[in-house]
Amino acid sequence: MSFLCHLECALCGEQYDPDQLWNLCPQCARPLLARYDLQAARQRLNRSSIAESDSTLWRYSPLLPIRDPRHVMTLGEGWTPLIHASRLGATLGFDNLFVKDEGLNPTGSFKARGLSVAVSRAHELGVHTVSIPSAGNAAGAMSAYAAQAGMEAHVYMPRDVPSAFLAECRAMGAAVTLVDGVITDCGRLASEHVREFGWFDMSTLKEPYRLEGKKTMGYELAEQMDWSLPDVILYPTGGGTGLIGMWKAFAEMEALGWIGSQRPRMVTVQAEGCAPMVRAFHAGKPFAEPWENPSTIADGLRVPAAVGDFLILRTLYESGGTALSVPDDTLRQAAEQLGAAEGIFACPEGAATLTAFQQLHRQGWIRPDETVVLFITGSGLKYTHLWA
Repeated sequence: MSFLCHLECALCGEQYDPDQLWNLCPQCARPLLARYDLQAARQRLNRSSIAESDSTLWRYSPLLPIRDPRHVMTLGEGWTPLIHASRLGATLGFDNLFVKDEGLNPTGSFKARGLSVAVSRAHELGVHTVSIPSAGNAAGAMSAYAAQAGMEAHVYMPRDVPSAFLAECRAMGAAVTLVDGVITDCGRLASEHVREFGWFDMSTLKEPYRLEGKKTMGYELAEQMDWSLPDVILYPTGGGTGLIGMWKAFAEMEALGWIGSQRPRMVTVQAEGCAPMVRAFHAGKPFAEPWENPSTIADGLRVPAAVGDFLILRTLYESGGTALSVPDDTLRQAAEQLGAAEGIFACPEGAATLTAFQQLHRQGWIRPDETVVLFITGSGLKYTHLWA
């Protein structure tokens, strides 16, 4: 079922047995990446065979890490619509504007992709209890797939998390711990309990397989655009697995012979109140310093330090992309603009990409003849308090 062949450290390059349970690289404590025998896959897979598969992310199963399909935990995640935002584009004077609406995933966000794959692989490797620190959406997704797998789930969220996230996790049977502070504070407490009780850590990029679920956004995007890629992708970036995962997917697809060497310029979008990647990018740094006193209404962007910071920045540099931050007071307006024009109720993180697009278009960084995709990473239904 899978062409998975080994795990590789994203920094030092050390390789590991993929059929053992791993978190970070034992040598340098950096993320591990799943690698596949793409030469063998190229001989046995083709784009037509993929097109005949189910309309979920599991259509790409040979390029995902699950070896035995009996361990697949699925609620129908993936294959979200790519919408030509023609009415919105007309108001902005831009013809080729597209929206990838990840809010239509089963748990209401793109996090369903990563946690479906990660929980499935953990189940295959014998995990019984999982733990995650989260700003909200990842906690809900892990709770759902852990419930399907019969696993015990522990989630750690900031005390000021919107109530919808808290309700979702509790409804799925997860044990919820609320923490004073932000996601990094949640991560510290979660890590203590993981070490104390022997749970498996599902933190962003602290295990290899959430990234594999996220990369399917790149496969889908290419397939939905007739195996071509847009000129620009704007992505709201907290932990950055979606951005990193898509960049990984593009390289895999080229190795498979499914696409050429052309790549989109990748754009990281963050909130002005928490923009460590923006600051590091414009300083030309390979790593990002933690952001002090992070604050934003977009909970998923309130990530002051990312484990995969160097992978996010590497993607931006390699793609010729950029990074920019947007003010909180534009996010609700952008969500309303998107909703009124296209009928998409976007989370504030996703709405940030529209604000960023408008800035880059006005500046001429995005040209009128280019094709642009905005990623709406979640549903606005979990943020109704912003309109109350």
